[in-house]
Amino acid sequence: MTSPLPLTVMLVAAEASGDDRGAGLMRALKARLADKVRFVGVGGPRMAAEGLDSPFDITELSVLGLLEGVMAYGKVIRRADETAAIAAREKPDIAVLIDSWGFTLRVAQRLGLADPTLSLVKYVGPQIWASRPGRARVAAGAYDHLLTIHAFDAPAFEAAGLPTTFVGNSALALDFAAADPAGLRAGLGAAAGDSILLVLPGSRPAEIARVLPPFLEAARRLKAQRPNLHVLVAAAATVADRVREQVGAEFAVIEGQADKLSAMKAATVALACSGTVTTELALAGCPMVVGYRIGAVSYAILKRLVSTRWITLMNIAAQAGVVPELIQADCTPEALAREAGRFLDDRDLREDQIAAQAAALETMGRDLSSDPDAAAAEAVLAVIRRASPRPG
Repeated sequence: MTSPLPLTVMLVAAEASGDDRGAGLMRALKARLADKVRFVGVGGPRMAAEGLDSPFDITELSVLGLLEGVMAYGKVIRRADETAAIAAREKPDIAVLIDSWGFTLRVAQRLGLADPTLSLVKYVGPQIWASRPGRARVAAGAYDHLLTIHAFDAPAFEAAGLPTTFVGNSALALDFAAADPAGLRAGLGAAAGDSILLVLPGSRPAEIARVLPPFLEAARRLKAQRPNLHVLVAAAATVADRVREQVGAEFAVIEGQADKLSAMKAATVALACSGTVTTELALAGCPMVVGYRIGAVSYAILKRLVSTRWITLMNIAAQAGVVPELIQADCTPEALAREAGRFLDDRDLREDQIAAQAAALETMGRDLSSDPDAAAAEAVLAVIRRASPRPG
């Protein structure tokens, strides 16, 4: 489906990582089309900064765990209906649905029923290499095109009938040129020999509820044993208020991409919630310990569904325990403090870890010359150019 310029591009992102990718895609499209493109849809603060007016706060859709997803089903359906109504009103030329498999699939189904001529693009596919490979067929039935961040995704999705373009992982192309680790250290009052522990507790409310408490207690233990240790907590915009409420005045809290990148470069070691941030830390050359917790029922179900041994992408790509993972019952203050303490106290161990992380990044396809946002924009425009109605 095409319409006179300016193009109307609908974007839907329901989590912080999707908000980041959506903002990058918006910038890249504006770089090519200037004022010949407008954006509608759903997103977070980064997409809002690029000009998208979201009708609701996406934080409420950042659901963690299967049981929690069932409990939130009514809200997800209402928000999917509201999102589909945007398309009915704004008549977009294309809809790009980013990450957040469950929510975006429901939106795609509604959009496809309302207008079979509307091109539907999925940006980041479900992790079928980790669990439920049948979702490739589901995606092929719901979308016209897939933009994938992993080169190894394409064969499985294309075999299911879904045209796929590998655009690269924006996390692997993260630019640290503007990071100011020295300035951050000075702001903390850290002397040259002082260590910094960076705490990254996630971007979902459920992660802040389940992961941040053991992270903070581990930080307290480490600080008590090492008086010169400086603790810094990075808060995603989607959960900043919740983070500040839990941390209080005990430790310094930072917000924003610039400060986060500076902190990653300055930190001696990080306690990180599993997610995109682990790749970012590896790019910054920061050793890490990964922790994660979800609801007990959801975890019991997922253990039966997930076929991979690890949850951190670096470990999965390398098929080895490159970074320590403390999951569910193992994610305790004692274990977190023990593992992080090893890195704080042993320079050689840190250097070995940094080297292992760098090797894993190469396995993941790190390419500093690539621009995933630009590649995604070109792929979206290509889909618009060759758009034709889907059968059925």
